[in-house]
Amino acid sequence: MRYAVLVTGPAGAGKTTFSNSFITHLTAAKRRAHLVNLDPAVNPASFEYEPAIDIKDLISLEDVMSELNYGPNGGLVYCFEYLLQNMDWLEEELGGYDDDYLIFDCPGQIELYTHHPFLPTLVKHLQQMGIRTSGVYLIESQFMEDKYKFFSGVLSAMSAMVNLEIPWINIMSKMDLVTSQHKKDEEGFQEPRNGLRVRRDIARYLDPDPMLLASRRGQEGKAENPKFHTLNQAIVQLIEDHPLVSFLPLDLTDTDSLETVVSHVDHTMQYGEDEEPREPADMDEGDFAEME
Repeated sequence: MRYAVLVTGPAGAGKTTFSNSFITHLTAAKRRAHLVNLDPAVNPASFEYEPAIDIKDLISLEDVMSELNYGPNGGLVYCFEYLLQNMDWLEEELGGYDDDYLIFDCPGQIELYTHHPFLPTLVKHLQQMGIRTSGVYLIESQFMEDKYKFFSGVLSAMSAMVNLEIPWINIMSKMDLVTSQHKKDEEGFQEPRNGLRVRRDIARYLDPDPMLLASRRGQEGKAENPKFHTLNQAIVQLIEDHPLVSFLPLDLTDTDSLETVVSHVDHTMQYGEDEEPREPADMDEGDFAEME
């Protein structure tokens, strides 16, 4: 049985770093894992492992931009549409792997996950090939500093889940940048010190509390456009009515944190289901949240 994990999320979320660490972890556990690069614009130096399959062997963004005079976004869309027209190439490349874990490192253009048909079509092809497929969506802990930015991340993760319709794990990455200081304030965070964010009330972000957004009205002495407040209330209601998104915290400096994420990904696809079903490792919220 083959397994595929689509590593998705906005630019800068740490997808490539996570993919590299994922493969290192699986390799240490004597499991075969291979990197599949789906970003036609990626710098090869960013890979710790050479991709077993690389879209740039089929088409590269640089070639599209130079030969067709496309811009970066239009060039990326062209690359993926070209791949869809040449799925036999990908199927042939994937044919050499059996009983393996395939880590698909995806680009950072979130429209590819939220409404473009490329990834849903890719998922259907993988499933037709008998490859169990799941997805992970990363946003970085910086999003917790700005509640509007955080909830835009929540909505993009929700949209990706609905668009792809596969087993799904959402991850809050770069948790090593969040310190363990616990001084209380209304927002849950104080000004970063030495480039590190302060960890407080993390549970309200890992299991998004829509009231965090509702509480923004009238803060900091600023007048707020009533229409903007109404929009916030609609978003709050949407999240309350469809509580699809929660996050696993990921600190790549902590082996146990990565093991927890890997075990949840395994569980979504029932890795090794011929054996006893695997349960995901428990997450120790005490390490990441101050529970009141």
